[in-house]
Amino acid sequence: MNVVLWVVAGLLAALYLAAGGMKLATPREKLLENPNMGWTADFSDAAVKGIGAVEILGAIGLILPWALDIAPVLTPLAATGLAVVQIGAIVVHARRKETKALPMNVVLLVLAAFVAVGRFAG
Repeated sequence: MNVVLWVVAGLLAALYLAAGGMKLATPREKLLENPNMGWTADFSDAAVKGIGAVEILGAIGLILPWALDIAPVLTPLAATGLAVVQIGAIVVHARRKETKALPMNVVLLVLAAFVAVGRFAG
């Protein structure tokens, strides 16, 4: 089970690093041009950058505390935080009727919850 948790956490960390990095590095106006990022119209530039920063910090939290055995409780807390981010994403996409994005958000929510439960138990 530990190997499965590492694989899932690694995949989530890679996805969140990429997504968060994109939100931090790309101007909001440029993000608005992407049809998959229409939700950014409802948020300020600071909010989009904040979401990106939370995703990057969550990705780091999924791996480093557990790997280094320094405050390992931070790993399931990071996974829980990312699950909360996905709940927010699901709400935003559902309100905007962006149903195409919902399956991915649900998968990410389930995977983050899996890591949280697995690491809290371990």
